[in-house]
Amino acid sequence: MNLAKKILIIIPAYNEANAVGKVINKTWQILPFADILVVNDGSIDATSEISRQEGAMVLDLPYNLGIGGAMQTGYKFAYRRGYDLAVQCDGDGQHHPSQIKSLIDTLINDNVDVVIGSRYLGTRKFRSSIARRAGMFVFSKVISLIVRQRLTDTTSGFRAVNRPVIESFSHYYPCDYPEPEAIVLLHREGFSIKEIAVSMSSRKNGDSSITISKSVYYMLKVLIAIFIDLCKEIPYRKS
Repeated sequence: MNLAKKILIIIPAYNEANAVGKVINKTWQILPFADILVVNDGSIDATSEISRQEGAMVLDLPYNLGIGGAMQTGYKFAYRRGYDLAVQCDGDGQHHPSQIKSLIDTLINDNVDVVIGSRYLGTRKFRSSIARRAGMFVFSKVISLIVRQRLTDTTSGFRAVNRPVIESFSHYYPCDYPEPEAIVLLHREGFSIKEIAVSMSSRKNGDSSITISKSVYYMLKVLIAIFIDLCKEIPYRKS
């Protein structure tokens, strides 16, 4: 790992008081040289207080913007503070901080712009509900066709990006459920993307941004957004 790089770990968090402290603590153990930013997305519990107690920087949003708004806030912070790399890691304990190094090492050593941690590569594959697996299958097929590259986990929020992508996302980032749409935008802007195998845990704390009852609505909404993105002008193009 290149210690000369200025690295920011962005943790979007909504009512994650039961888990975010452990995530921050484990991240410090693995990456003591990185900075940690918790974007408190309008939580009504002790997410903000616990994050500060663990030594993380905290941005408190006045109300819940959703994952898209929270992440763009983090990317704006990273861009304005001059970070070279940014890693998105959920505050609910689903993502394992021990694997952040693998994301960063791949980003640097393979000279790509974005590295996505996939639950569906490797020998230990993540199991979710049937409804979610169906949606993920559709996203994977459609987006892989669009970007002309096989991608297995287009909804994964466990990602590392370089400085040009930080700049791009600071200008524009999809709202609502942004991860699949962001991949299409990255492709249109000419950024390179790579997946690596990671293991993830099932969510145990906090309020999930996606519920099973909303899976079909989510899938249709995101697919429509993706096809609209293919027809409109690119929001931000790298120089």
